[in-house]
Amino acid sequence: MATETTSSRTRPTQSGPLVRHTKVPTLVFENARDVDKHVALVVESLIRERSSAGQPTVLGLPTGSTPIGVYRELIRLHQEEDLDFSNVITFNLDEYWPLDPESIHSYNRWMHETFFNHVNIPPENIHIPKGNLARKEIDAFCDEYEYLIEKAGGIDLQLLGIGRTGHVGFNEPGSARNSGTRLVTLDQKTRLDAAAGFFGEENVPLRAITMGIGTIMSARKIIIMALGEHKAKIVYDAVEGEVTEKIPATFLQAHPQAIFAVDSAAAGELTASLLPWIVGPVDWTDALEKRAVVWLSEAIEKPLLKLDERDFMAHHLHDLLKERGPIDSIRQRVFDSLHEGICTIPAGTDRKTVICFSPHPDDDVISMGGTLIRIADQGHDTQIAYMTSGNIAVFDHDALRHINYVHEFEKIFGVANEECHALYEKLRDELASKQPGDPDSQEVLKIKALIRQTEATAGAETAGVPAEKLHFLDLPFYRTGQVSKNPIGQEDVDIIADLLRTQNPDQIYVAGDLSDPHGTHRVCAQAIIKALEVVKQEGIEPVVWLYRGAWQDYEPYEIEMAVPISPEVSLKKKMAIFKHESQKDRALFPGSDEREFWLRAEERTKQTARRYNSLGLPEYYALEGFVRYTGQL
Repeated sequence: MATETTSSRTRPTQSGPLVRHTKVPTLVFENARDVDKHVALVVESLIRERSSAGQPTVLGLPTGSTPIGVYRELIRLHQEEDLDFSNVITFNLDEYWPLDPESIHSYNRWMHETFFNHVNIPPENIHIPKGNLARKEIDAFCDEYEYLIEKAGGIDLQLLGIGRTGHVGFNEPGSARNSGTRLVTLDQKTRLDAAAGFFGEENVPLRAITMGIGTIMSARKIIIMALGEHKAKIVYDAVEGEVTEKIPATFLQAHPQAIFAVDSAAAGELTASLLPWIVGPVDWTDALEKRAVVWLSEAIEKPLLKLDERDFMAHHLHDLLKERGPIDSIRQRVFDSLHEGICTIPAGTDRKTVICFSPHPDDDVISMGGTLIRIADQGHDTQIAYMTSGNIAVFDHDALRHINYVHEFEKIFGVANEECHALYEKLRDELASKQPGDPDSQEVLKIKALIRQTEATAGAETAGVPAEKLHFLDLPFYRTGQVSKNPIGQEDVDIIADLLRTQNPDQIYVAGDLSDPHGTHRVCAQAIIKALEVVKQEGIEPVVWLYRGAWQDYEPYEIEMAVPISPEVSLKKKMAIFKHESQKDRALFPGSDEREFWLRAEERTKQTARRYNSLGLPEYYALEGFVRYTGQL
């Protein structure tokens, strides 16, 4: 189900609440899967319509994590519903330069492996910028690319993602409105976002060939997609801000057939999502009342119980007073809701079985280490399920250090043999000759997985969870050896369901953090939800709490259980995080926040406590926040 926000120049195309706070039509879907299905449906309808008239369909295509779900759905439509791509012509947005087309980082290779190899687009109809051109050949190639688009009749539908700089394609801030296909220099933030795929920012090319803003704007229809909370700020800027070269996506406001298709997380900062009472009349629920009053309290820096009628009237909340008043009842309800959510015994007083599902081997202690310590200290059967090996996040030098340690251990104690020595030589030579971004062998991946496993065990034991209570699930979807992962499969769901059957937990904790820039948290949560649906039929229905990780915390109005963390527990949590030595000092995939994970986690929980205190609630050293799962992420 989607709702549409639109400008006055465009009528809504489907039912749903209509707001007028965006300058370009914006479809907001509940989750990423719904976005994928909608965009794929638009592509399918266009192809079928034009094919029935004997006309080709010209598509402009993006790469990256955002369109993967669309491509998978289009492949399904081709394989299961006979969607014919034989009369489709494609032009890709961009490619890194210089880069060989067969490189594992090449968009050329990515597009073939992700999409083209699975549908019947004729090879001669596929156009992708070439990353292996000589510098003197690029200008002529770019002119030819523009000519080929024009020769094909222009682009019928251009699909886009959006970068955190507001770039579309690789048109970085400062790109001209009429720019064409050209060689560009990448913004530092763009290169940082790409660092995971290249196994380090230093390996990301400095330049790329991209379609220009003018090329994109010449498409007859444009759909720009955004998924996840980390895109919320730039989506807001793009659809509600002023048109500016500083945010190239704002140029799309002038396109007559441009539409944003975003999930609810990416829409989180739109006025219609964040402050719907400003846009128009709303149905005042308890949750919306809580959000509005907390927002008001923080906006004017006034504790909840000190808010007065003038504060409400001056901030578009007179309708709330009329519908839910009197004012003293509103203040007290919101205060009581937050105060009652503060919980020092998160698993209750009776002994329970509790499982924390940790997507990576350190999310448990980083994200909810204080709560984990409390639950274990209070005598509950506390368990941790590590869902993936996390092996791709280990530096080569750390793997080599452990290999050398084992080799020296064998020499010191005289237990070495020829087979072990041969393996040592092989692995050492492999790591020494490895080029940046080259995939690891299965042997190296096993070593890196073992490093993460031993670190996780040490961290859990520091938090009070013994080794025998740990489950290393090693879900198959993660076992690609690459940053890009497979979709969740039945085997992944079965592994989780089997654990739930054998342990029959009373409570489980799930990473509901959609800001993870690499998507593993989101995928793991989806797998757990599917497994819960399976075991529910067998009478297994644990209470499910969602936590967030090192990327972003829940807002106070969202938090339903806030667990106080004392200085002593916070220190113990920090020591547990420190056990993850391969992630200490510098993580391989730090995301946009380069601080160490322990520092992020500590500041995040302290900030939540400060915000609670500013609302007039009891003052704590730190707070970890949780939301009860109710059927949606």
